[in-house]
Amino acid sequence: MTAYETLLVERRGPVGWLIFNRPQAGNAMNAAMLNELEAAWLELEADPAVRVIVNTGEGDVFQTGLDVVQLSRDPDALRKQSGRTRRAELRLTSWQNGVWKPVVAAVNGTCAGGGLHFVADADIVMAASSASFLDTHVSVGQVAAYELIGLARRMPFEAVLRMALVGRHERISAERALQLGMISQVVDPPDRLRQEAQDLAEKIARNSPSAMAATKRALWGALEHGLTDACKAGATELTSMWGHPDQVEGPLAFAEKRDPVWATLDQPETRPDV
Repeated sequence: MTAYETLLVERRGPVGWLIFNRPQAGNAMNAAMLNELEAAWLELEADPAVRVIVNTGEGDVFQTGLDVVQLSRDPDALRKQSGRTRRAELRLTSWQNGVWKPVVAAVNGTCAGGGLHFVADADIVMAASSASFLDTHVSVGQVAAYELIGLARRMPFEAVLRMALVGRHERISAERALQLGMISQVVDPPDRLRQEAQDLAEKIARNSPSAMAATKRALWGALEHGLTDACKAGATELTSMWGHPDQVEGPLAFAEKRDPVWATLDQPETRPDV
């Protein structure tokens, strides 16, 4: 695995880990991390030994968004990110980088502002019982847009608006996030979070990599279309697996009462337009 300045990228069996590693700064995204995130996601996506990716934070905080201290002292350092933001070409998250392997977000502590990108764009989200969520944009004179637009696909719209408009003056607890559908599991005690994430990822990793990638493309793609177009696009992904070796291996392994031996993940040539 490549060594990064602001991230830890590791492989534990079939599970790749992408860990924000600026705990002294609340794991905030400075210019270096913004550049490294794209490379790290693509490295994990390209690694044939990685079947599932877990995203978490080092220390007591998950992710607190853009490093406003660097922004205040050196605005030019974030010029590249400003351009990408204006053109809606962000490359922070797995979804934004066209990662079609399953991604689990393991929220270990505070998730604030731009950190919500990684919750909105993960496939599965779990959180430590001590975790909390808030959006700080309007409290510092900024617009809440990308992150909360993404969250509106996962949870009730009024809950998203409340988070946006109350700003830093209210936090959502892990239990409340579970009730709202923002996350699917609360882990208690909190120090069990990484092991629970690894265990879940290993369960997921037992499935056909190619079938999971096609399924993920179909389901995420459905959010971009109306019902009829989504079903047509889903049919394309479904039939793309016809004749695939995994469609023979899966039933055969089941009949023979053994674990299947899946083919290497088929890699799409380009990220589909979204």
